[in-house]
Amino acid sequence: MIGKGTSYGAITVINAMPCGIGSTIGITLRTEAVYTPTGQTKDVGIRNDPSENKTMAGICVAETYKRMGIEEPEGWLLNISSEIPISRGLKSSSSACNAIISSVLDSERFDMDVIEKIRLGVACARKANVTVTGAFDDACGCELGGLVITDNTKDTILFHEDIDDYDILIYVPKNKIRKTGLPLEKLKSVSSEAEALIDIAKTNPFKAMTLNGKLIASVSGVDNFIADLAMKHGAKSAGISGSGPAVAIVLEHGDTEDFIKRSGLIGLIGTRTRRPRI
Repeated sequence: MIGKGTSYGAITVINAMPCGIGSTIGITLRTEAVYTPTGQTKDVGIRNDPSENKTMAGICVAETYKRMGIEEPEGWLLNISSEIPISRGLKSSSSACNAIISSVLDSERFDMDVIEKIRLGVACARKANVTVTGAFDDACGCELGGLVITDNTKDTILFHEDIDDYDILIYVPKNKIRKTGLPLEKLKSVSSEAEALIDIAKTNPFKAMTLNGKLIASVSGVDNFIADLAMKHGAKSAGISGSGPAVAIVLEHGDTEDFIKRSGLIGLIGTRTRRPRI
């Protein structure tokens, strides 16, 4: 039976790599997966980036069947379509894991607790080596929406609350940043500075997001010019999302058009904050 799954993207408030505590805000960019158990071969199609490695998708399907206690079919077809640019720090892998697992569950008409499903997706991402931190914060932001703060060393949610409606613009450079190319030791060297952002994020997540962006840019050698320019022209917050190179810009709802005129920035992806699911 055909199964369908949907998940969303998220932007970084606190990067989890320095200290293991991460924070994200859900956004409305979507990932959709359609799964069909059919035939004698296993095939994955990634519509928005056919050149991407398909190993993680296969792991998600196999591990979902294991968790359900059902034998994986000999053949299946999985089609993935996403609005989220891949390997730019916008949680594309976490969103894909969530959507793929949801599509397999839907195909088998199997109910799974949402947090259990998120943890399964995180385990799949780790097995596929597409995450450094485990990305529990990313997966929660994608699936739950709102503002989340998580302990990625324990896969637990420390804080989750609603977020008001804001416009989000995302600057996406052409280059990708793979997890294998990150300066992990440098990132871990600023763990105390990252920890200081946790309490700030609970009451002023946009301040924490801007400060985090400056911190990650400084240790990763990524230019923070776009974020600084956005703040100069009235953004509520701006900073590198994840390990970059994408920059997320937060605006008051309805300010997008005027901001683009003020800043002169072009080619941005427009989206919005996403309210919590639970």
